[in-house]
Amino acid sequence: MIFFKMPKMSIGNRTLPLPIIQGGMGVGISLAGLASAVAEQGGMGVIAANGIGMIEPDYYADGRAANIKALRSEIRRARAMSKGLIGVNIMVAANDFPQLLDTAIEEKVDALFMGAGLPIKNIPVARIRAANVLVVPIVSSGRAAELIFKYWQKTYHDVPDAVVVEGPLAGGHLGFKAEKLQDADQALEVLVPQVIAALESFQEAFHKKIPVIAAGGIFTGEDILRFLQLGAQGVQMATRFVATEECDADIRFKEAYLKCAPEDIVIIKSPVGLPGRAIRNKFLDNAAAGVRNVKRCAWRCLDQCDIKHADYCISVALDNARQGLLDQGFAFCGANAYRVEDIVTVHALFDSLKHEYEAALVGDLVTLKDEYLQTIENRLAGLRRDYRQARQRLCRLGAEYSRAWERKVNSIIEEYHKARNLSDMLRDEYESAFKKLNLFKERFPEKLAELQALLRQFQTDLVLAPAL
Repeated sequence: MIFFKMPKMSIGNRTLPLPIIQGGMGVGISLAGLASAVAEQGGMGVIAANGIGMIEPDYYADGRAANIKALRSEIRRARAMSKGLIGVNIMVAANDFPQLLDTAIEEKVDALFMGAGLPIKNIPVARIRAANVLVVPIVSSGRAAELIFKYWQKTYHDVPDAVVVEGPLAGGHLGFKAEKLQDADQALEVLVPQVIAALESFQEAFHKKIPVIAAGGIFTGEDILRFLQLGAQGVQMATRFVATEECDADIRFKEAYLKCAPEDIVIIKSPVGLPGRAIRNKFLDNAAAGVRNVKRCAWRCLDQCDIKHADYCISVALDNARQGLLDQGFAFCGANAYRVEDIVTVHALFDSLKHEYEAALVGDLVTLKDEYLQTIENRLAGLRRDYRQARQRLCRLGAEYSRAWERKVNSIIEEYHKARNLSDMLRDEYESAFKKLNLFKERFPEKLAELQALLRQFQTDLVLAPAL
């Protein structure tokens, strides 16, 4: 069903059939082969510009020129192999960042992913817009995103089109201090909502949606669903794409992923001064022990790298690993590299991710259904309990009413009998008085005559009595 499919993702005026961006992996791990295969499946393929010139035979003659030549060639090759969306990842810290940026703009790539520094100063925004190229900075915090967007707003009266927020489980160089990598407040699940919140005001000010893309440790379709549910509009994945047939690295590089165990994935201190996540091997053990493995530096590609004191050249070590020469270099990787089991095609990987996403979504719906049914059952149980309590109270009130009514009736009957007795007594007294009255009436004339005779006799006696 369409309902269970991954959603599309829109960035600016581009639409991705699937919300998956393949992370840019240097040196030479993600070139045209991998990027075009990803683009063909509906994701965005990304060519890594960092040290890309090392695939050219004349890199040591002119590293800057070789990088530009290789980048242009790989972009055109990817375009010839796919009609999908192709992006380029460029390190801001690279000394040839301006030239690589110009090349990508000239070739009108679909998107510029810029990390390893803040893409703020001297960005040719007008030319980027004229070439219809999207801008996507890579950050590790909401604060960094806000800083970039404020600078762009003030300086260029514009803002980037999307943001990749990369968490501490990513591979390669990391934007966190080594001691902070395990902190709960640095987890990608925490960072994604923070970056979303940091971009809200810019979305309102520029009347545009600014997608947030979650990156670092995303391995399965279930992971994709989880971060979309957190508010991200898409994800960036890199580690999973290494173990594909189309990945541009040597088979021995890919097999290093298949062979590694969790304890083989370590944090190293890169010669450029940043922590990085890689697969431990003898080369890295020697470097940690202080064994220097520096033969030459083609050119100063990074200011942070001090070749005089470095144990090795990071670009050379990564390029050797790309070629399968892991005794002379090492493989960067994400925290979940040990979970890679097979080398598959990009098509098969996308199918797997889509099925995992759909299964996770169905599982979530089943869980929601179960939770809903449980909520309904709990509600019904509560209503049944409330009903029983109400019935019990009603019965108690009924009993109390019956007892009260009985007491009231008994009291009324008692009062009635009292009143009846009093009435009977008063009636008896009345009848007695009435009889006496009638008797008096009967005898009154006789008594009256006697009284009148007595009165006349008394008057006569008074007249005849001698005077005293």
